[in-house]
Amino acid sequence: MATTTVLLWALVVVLMAVGLAGTVLPALPGTALVLAGVLLGAWIDDFTRVGWAVVAACAVMFVLSWVLDYVAGLLGARRAGASREALIGAALGTVVGLFMGLVGVLFMPLVGAAVGEYVARRHAPNAVKVGVATWLGTMLGLLAKVVLGFMMVGLFVVALVF
Repeated sequence: MATTTVLLWALVVVLMAVGLAGTVLPALPGTALVLAGVLLGAWIDDFTRVGWAVVAACAVMFVLSWVLDYVAGLLGARRAGASREALIGAALGTVVGLFMGLVGVLFMPLVGAAVGEYVARRHAPNAVKVGVATWLGTMLGLLAKVVLGFMMVGLFVVALVF
């Protein structure tokens, strides 16, 4: 195997590994990196082992993960009757959480939604309910993104090996 090919396969592995990490770390475009690794791996072999059907299936999973990532938290908030301010608070909490590490990323949307809801309605029990519902939706979206990222890698590996 030529040195260039070995380096390209190494890049595929790096893209997929960093992509899987990115399914949890919001600063990285997780499933987009996994998809880039799938596409590169398919291209290296001229789409013989990993064909366009696998690439297309992975692209669908990428789009689904992206939609779920953004919609899940909103659905949780809406289900709890969140105000516009709660949704803005959740978004701001997510941004602030980026600078606080993994714990911030996981819990600042809850805090932001609760604070936003409290500012809008001055009712603490409802603010906590909205914060928790937003957080649960966000966590379900995160879980779906992680599962879809692993499914993309698994589909690629199965196509490559078998």
